[in-house]
Amino acid sequence: MAVTPLRRSDPSVDELPDDLEAAIAQIKRERNAVILAHYYQDSEIQDLADFVGDSLQLAQAAQQVKSDVIAFCGVHFMAETAKILNPERKVVVPDLKAGCSLADGCPPDEFRKFIDAHPGAAVLSYVNCSAEVKAMSDLICTSANAVKMARQFEGRPLFFAPDKHLARWVAQQANRPDMIVWPGTCIVHEQFSAKRLEQLKLLHPDAEVLAHPECDEAVLAQADFIASTTGIIKRAVESKAKTLIIATEDGVFHQIRERAPEKLLLQAPGIDESCACNRCPFMRLNTLEKLYLCLRDLAPEVTVPEALRVRALVPIERMLKLSA
Repeated sequence: MAVTPLRRSDPSVDELPDDLEAAIAQIKRERNAVILAHYYQDSEIQDLADFVGDSLQLAQAAQQVKSDVIAFCGVHFMAETAKILNPERKVVVPDLKAGCSLADGCPPDEFRKFIDAHPGAAVLSYVNCSAEVKAMSDLICTSANAVKMARQFEGRPLFFAPDKHLARWVAQQANRPDMIVWPGTCIVHEQFSAKRLEQLKLLHPDAEVLAHPECDEAVLAQADFIASTTGIIKRAVESKAKTLIIATEDGVFHQIRERAPEKLLLQAPGIDESCACNRCPFMRLNTLEKLYLCLRDLAPEVTVPEALRVRALVPIERMLKLSA
């Protein structure tokens, strides 16, 4: 497997070993570390990880970690969740700037005001949020279990944050038309173009369209199958269709090609033809170079104040118990 060429923008390039993969494997052993990676990471990081999964699977994996160090290749809220579940372990990330538009778009102070404006409503928060928001929630969900989690609050007003597109889909699936919704969006999934998707389908009439529920309603209306990241990968492998149009971050292509190399995979088109806007810029801040450095230096480290961690742990553990 080829290593991504060094980029001069990466830190401490002059100090990096020639064989990064071997060096990462060695430093991981020395640190007694485990590497967790999201499906949206570059393929070379996925191949080096001890576990690759979606947000729910990564939270479940973090709950089972026995190593001293967790190197989390994903975005900040994921590493925060791992730290909440593992207060005694050191959690490091390749790049501390790897954030999330959904988490950034739901500031804790504003979130509190929104909750206070809807007294009596249960708070169901998508895992793509900060520890502070999790601590104000009754239950956490991921796209893989959001419908099931929403059904835990039948007969009670329900507030869902922070993704409005996922909320709309969950409301439909759980028969909760009264759901109160925070108006956030994912900068990746909102970029898919329904008009251009329709045009692509005309060119590939036998293709099956797989979409993530964070996509706009007009995109989901054209999908043959709507699911979480893991659900999309599983469906892509099992589908009888030879051509698949996929409306989610194209990091999933690596796993699908590993398991179904004969399939033709097409990225659902974005609104802007001139950029790779459907590739998460935050996820792709992580590189092999930065992964090596974070293991070597045990930094940047993700920390969560203990009082906050204890409060955020409650709805996370409740989700994990309900998802078992």
